[in-house]
Amino acid sequence: MIALGEYNLLRIDRFMTPGAFLVDEEGKDVLLPNKYLPENASVGDEIEVFIYTDSEDRIIATTIDPPITLNEFGFLKVKDVNNIGAFLDWGLEKDLLVPFSEQNQPMEINRWYVVRLFLDDKTNRLVASNKLNKFLEVDYISVEVNEEVDILVIEKTDLGYKLIINHVHKGLAYASETFRELNVGDTLKGYIKNIREDGKIDVSLQKQGYDNVEPSSKQILDLLKQQNGFLALTDKSEPDKIYDVLQMSKKTFKKAIGNLYRRKQIRLEEDGIYLN
Repeated sequence: MIALGEYNLLRIDRFMTPGAFLVDEEGKDVLLPNKYLPENASVGDEIEVFIYTDSEDRIIATTIDPPITLNEFGFLKVKDVNNIGAFLDWGLEKDLLVPFSEQNQPMEINRWYVVRLFLDDKTNRLVASNKLNKFLEVDYISVEVNEEVDILVIEKTDLGYKLIINHVHKGLAYASETFRELNVGDTLKGYIKNIREDGKIDVSLQKQGYDNVEPSSKQILDLLKQQNGFLALTDKSEPDKIYDVLQMSKKTFKKAIGNLYRRKQIRLEEDGIYLN
């Protein structure tokens, strides 16, 4: 079955003037225009393509990788607004529509928004929405404490950063525990710190406990070796400086150097860390 909004692995069935026709296991075909054909493509070759509809609502294939796929969230820029809705730039020839009914507030040209790509059941068209909450699962929690997850920053608040976890759940990273500035639209790895009784999820940007100490200790040792055995960092260094050098929080840094010190692999001086 050829699936809209997703990557499909299809076989080249035949070449025609506009391009190659690809088929699935059921024999259903879709056009891959000439400009997207790989060099030396032959009948029988398998090729992975993204499937969407063109400006005339015909199903079509492309080898361009869009920044968002079906049932995922992404951060996209508004290219145009008309009487139908807002149109987002997602790198394809046909812009992605956000109908007015799927906008939390009127979208503006050249502004960026976090949106969800979904298939409209009524029209069978790919559209986007920035009414995010209705797509997030709250009744069934599919993650566990300490699990590594993909996160997307959707809002900055006084408490910290609201996140989307694995394109499924909403979470929060507290500002007091976040060791660097985040921006709406940032995608990165996080770790589940706590799942509350009400289903709310706390996220950390670093592994919890000893699991994070050992790799952080190795990272510091490796950098010491690269820097001729010296790092101008101490337990009194500012968190921002530690992050700039090591991309880790001050709390993790202190645990890691304490671990190395106990092993007598480093010595700690007023001006920094020395490799033994």
